[in-house]
Amino acid sequence: MERHFDEELRQLKSQLLKMAEMAQAAITQAVEALKNRDKDAAQRVIDSDVGMDSLELVIDDKCLDLIALHQPMAGDLRFITTAIKLNAELERIGDLAVDVAQRALEISGKPELKPLVDIPRLGEMAKSMTGKAIEAFIKGDTALAKAVVLSDAEADDLKRAVEKELIYDYMMKEAATADRAVPLLLAARHLERVCDHAVSMAEDIIYMVSAVVVRHHPEELK
Repeated sequence: MERHFDEELRQLKSQLLKMAEMAQAAITQAVEALKNRDKDAAQRVIDSDVGMDSLELVIDDKCLDLIALHQPMAGDLRFITTAIKLNAELERIGDLAVDVAQRALEISGKPELKPLVDIPRLGEMAKSMTGKAIEAFIKGDTALAKAVVLSDAEADDLKRAVEKELIYDYMMKEAATADRAVPLLLAARHLERVCDHAVSMAEDIIYMVSAVVVRHHPEELK
């Protein structure tokens, strides 16, 4: 029975890793669609979200079955309940990738406002933080989880830089640019929210491993 439980935990890890890979791929593809104002690429991101939604349900069912059938205690219970939380966060990250793709649809067919530099950087940061968070979960690595939490300030700064440029260098100088600037501004906010979800995952992982609550308690990160 114990070997069977361990195998099911390995399957759960594998499914969550697949969910994270899908989320990361969606972020990359959505940002590329935005960068290139590519309608078809944006629509593929939107259409692919159904796969993440389906996998989320599978993972939730797996977690509930593990709790009901094996009645895990202590560390194993924290692992499974954390998996439930991470599953929901990853599904939301997929939704935010769809939001970015929708912004790409809004500017497709319109002249380029400016070459995108900071938004792709923010996209890479969102993808990296998501990947590091799930790696920290798989390995039980609190140091890596803490690094994800601490990197959130850089993501916030980058989002604010995008907002400042779009508002002050474009929209306030020429109101006619708003129909292209606003979708970019929203895309940056969507990506920053992805980073926030990665931070939430990392905070849950720290609690899973060490039973230390760091959410709203930054002093615990030291």
